[in-house]
Amino acid sequence: MAQYMFLLFDSEEWYDNLTRDEWQQAMKLHGEFTAAVEKAGARILGGEALERSSTASTVKNREGAEPLVTDGPFIETREALGGFYVIEARDLDQALELAKLCPSGNIEVRPVMPTSEADAPPA
Repeated sequence: MAQYMFLLFDSEEWYDNLTRDEWQQAMKLHGEFTAAVEKAGARILGGEALERSSTASTVKNREGAEPLVTDGPFIETREALGGFYVIEARDLDQALELAKLCPSGNIEVRPVMPTSEADAPPA
Protein backbone atom coordinates (compact mmCIF):
# COMPACT_ATOMS: atom_id res chain seq x y z
CA MET A 1 0.00 0.00 0.00
CA ALA A 2 1.24 3.49 -0.84
CA GLN A 3 0.81 6.66 1.20
CA TYR A 4 -0.77 9.85 -0.10
CA MET A 5 -1.11 13.30 1.44
CA PHE A 6 -4.48 14.96 0.94
CA LEU A 7 -3.98 18.72 1.28
CA LEU A 8 -7.34 20.41 1.89
CA PHE A 9 -7.72 23.90 0.44
CA ASP A 10 -10.79 26.08 0.97
CA SER A 11 -11.78 29.70 1.28
CA GLU A 12 -11.36 30.79 4.88
CA GLU A 13 -14.43 33.06 4.67
CA TRP A 14 -16.71 30.28 5.91
CA TYR A 15 -15.15 30.69 9.38
CA ASP A 16 -16.40 34.29 9.58
CA ASN A 17 -20.05 33.45 10.29
CA LEU A 18 -19.75 29.80 11.27
CA THR A 19 -22.41 28.57 13.69
CA ARG A 20 -22.00 25.70 16.13
CA ASP A 21 -24.45 23.60 14.08
CA GLU A 22 -22.49 24.25 10.86
CA TRP A 23 -19.26 23.23 12.60
CA GLN A 24 -20.85 20.03 13.88
CA GLN A 25 -22.18 19.26 10.39
CA ALA A 26 -18.70 19.75 8.90
CA MET A 27 -17.21 17.39 11.49
CA LYS A 28 -19.96 14.86 10.74
CA LEU A 29 -18.99 14.95 7.05
CA HIS A 30 -15.36 14.29 7.95
CA GLY A 31 -16.47 11.37 10.12
CA GLU A 32 -18.41 9.96 7.17
CA PHE A 33 -15.33 10.41 4.99
CA THR A 34 -13.27 8.44 7.53
CA ALA A 35 -15.82 5.62 7.44
CA ALA A 36 -15.79 5.59 3.60
CA VAL A 37 -11.98 5.34 3.54
CA GLU A 38 -12.07 2.34 5.89
CA LYS A 39 -14.92 0.71 3.95
CA ALA A 40 -12.78 0.98 0.79
CA GLY A 41 -9.99 -0.99 2.48
CA ALA A 42 -7.72 2.04 2.84
CA ARG A 43 -6.58 3.74 6.06
CA ILE A 44 -6.19 7.24 7.41
CA LEU A 45 -2.77 7.36 9.06
CA GLY A 46 -3.12 10.91 10.35
CA GLY A 47 -4.67 14.26 9.76
CA GLU A 48 -5.59 17.52 11.42
CA ALA A 49 -7.45 20.76 10.84
CA LEU A 50 -5.27 23.86 10.78
CA GLU A 51 -5.87 27.30 12.24
CA ARG A 52 -6.50 30.16 9.78
CA SER A 53 -3.60 31.22 7.57
CA SER A 54 -3.50 34.58 9.38
CA THR A 55 -1.99 32.70 12.36
CA ALA A 56 0.89 31.33 10.26
CA SER A 57 4.53 32.30 10.38
CA THR A 58 6.97 31.63 7.57
CA VAL A 59 10.66 30.86 8.03
CA LYS A 60 12.75 31.50 4.92
CA ASN A 61 16.21 29.95 5.09
CA ARG A 62 18.73 32.03 3.16
CA GLU A 63 22.19 30.87 2.16
CA GLY A 64 24.85 32.82 4.03
CA ALA A 65 22.33 34.79 6.10
CA GLU A 66 20.19 34.31 9.16
CA PRO A 67 16.77 32.77 8.49
CA LEU A 68 14.05 35.37 7.93
CA VAL A 69 10.85 34.94 9.96
CA THR A 70 7.70 36.72 8.80
CA ASP A 71 4.10 36.71 9.96
CA GLY A 72 1.47 35.12 7.79
CA PRO A 73 1.70 32.78 4.83
CA PHE A 74 4.43 33.30 2.27
CA ILE A 75 2.02 33.54 -0.65
CA GLU A 76 -1.48 34.92 -0.90
CA THR A 77 -4.15 32.80 -2.50
CA ARG A 78 -7.93 32.74 -2.60
CA GLU A 79 -7.91 29.36 -0.88
CA ALA A 80 -5.74 28.42 2.07
CA LEU A 81 -4.46 25.14 3.39
CA GLY A 82 -7.01 24.25 6.04
CA GLY A 83 -6.05 20.70 6.94
CA PHE A 84 -4.66 17.42 5.74
CA TYR A 85 -5.00 13.67 5.79
CA VAL A 86 -2.31 11.04 5.27
CA ILE A 87 -4.00 8.11 3.54
CA GLU A 88 -2.71 4.62 2.86
CA ALA A 89 -4.29 3.35 -0.36
CA ARG A 90 -3.68 0.58 -2.91
CA ASP A 91 -2.60 3.03 -5.58
CA LEU A 92 -3.13 6.53 -6.97
CA ASP A 93 -6.42 5.53 -8.60
CA GLN A 94 -7.89 4.52 -5.24
CA ALA A 95 -6.48 7.65 -3.58
CA LEU A 96 -8.16 9.85 -6.21
CA GLU A 97 -11.46 8.04 -5.77
CA LEU A 98 -11.25 8.63 -2.01
CA ALA A 99 -10.35 12.30 -2.54
CA LYS A 100 -13.63 12.71 -4.44
CA LEU A 101 -15.42 11.75 -1.19
CA CYS A 102 -13.50 14.21 0.99
CA PRO A 103 -15.62 17.13 2.27
CA SER A 104 -13.31 19.93 1.16
CA GLY A 105 -13.48 22.36 -1.73
CA ASN A 106 -10.12 21.44 -3.25
CA ILE A 107 -7.99 18.42 -2.44
CA GLU A 108 -4.42 18.18 -3.67
CA VAL A 109 -3.33 14.52 -3.68
CA ARG A 110 0.40 13.89 -3.53
CA PRO A 111 2.32 10.66 -3.05
CA VAL A 112 4.42 10.56 0.11
CA MET A 113 8.10 10.19 -0.81
CA PRO A 114 9.80 7.23 0.84
CA THR A 115 12.88 8.46 2.73
CA SER A 116 14.07 5.43 4.67
CA GLU A 117 17.60 4.07 4.27
CA ALA A 118 16.16 1.14 2.30
CA ASP A 119 14.74 3.60 -0.26
CA ALA A 120 18.04 5.48 -0.78
CA PRO A 121 19.56 5.35 -4.26
CA PRO A 122 22.57 3.04 -4.66
CA ALA A 123 25.96 4.59 -3.99
